[in-house]
Amino acid sequence: MFFRWDWLRPVLTAPIVPTLGPIHPHALTVDLFEDIRTAAAMGPFFLHYDKDRRWSSEKDETVLADGIVHRSDRTLIPTLSHRGQGAVKVFTYGHQADLTHQAADLAAKLAAEYGAAVARVVRPLGPEATPTTGVRIQLQDFTARPCPLPAGPVRPFTEWLTGVQETFEPYARAMAADGLLFLHRQMQAGGTGPVLTAVVDDRVVGAIGPMEIRPDAVGYRQLMPQYFAVLPEARGHGLGRLLWRAAMHWGQSHAADYQLLQTEVGGASDRLCRAEGLTSLGFVCTRKV
Repeated sequence: MFFRWDWLRPVLTAPIVPTLGPIHPHALTVDLFEDIRTAAAMGPFFLHYDKDRRWSSEKDETVLADGIVHRSDRTLIPTLSHRGQGAVKVFTYGHQADLTHQAADLAAKLAAEYGAAVARVVRPLGPEATPTTGVRIQLQDFTARPCPLPAGPVRPFTEWLTGVQETFEPYARAMAADGLLFLHRQMQAGGTGPVLTAVVDDRVVGAIGPMEIRPDAVGYRQLMPQYFAVLPEARGHGLGRLLWRAAMHWGQSHAADYQLLQTEVGGASDRLCRAEGLTSLGFVCTRKV
């Protein structure tokens, strides 16, 4: 075994694993780190519990195993993505003040070596931190409290009349920056889970989906992350909250154990999740080198 858990565990301030993303604390073990290193040695392929398997046939991001720094007080794990012009990230675990500088030097060196246009340092922080930027990791525990179905104009997309369904495409184009156009194409191709939609005046103005549940690394049922957006002109009327609560009701009624979300600190989704009582597991702060 390459990684030592007695070295790694004390510096895991937030449950984030390179190439896999956020992990529920009950599944956060040294085995995950061994898995991503082994996967890199065997070529780009998906681990059976990788959430990104939904959208692609080949893993885009892999660990650069030869660049790993693993010591008793710090661990640096670099990854390479071939998307676009390429990007190197160095995931930085440790508490030393100079660690970010060491990670930046490693990221720059590896970006030059692999011809990647972008180099970044990824720094997980614990839930006690107070960053003004970055991403918050949030946990919805479906075993903790009931998630009742809210009253309002939210239904699965396929339950609306054809004329209403036809308004999804212009909605998706308007919200392409939030991934809804990609979601619409996946819906057209078939094979995705249900998409919940909010409708006002016979027009789709908001959506969340797809609703899908998959087992995590230790067999717990995880509600997968969704695309989620409301048209700007329809905001301020509680539709985002209705969509969110309908999605949580769907997850709980379909026996999901939990969901992990990443929300931009201070953003609308972040404020919504905080108001809905989700548990903060920490933060992920990323900066370019």
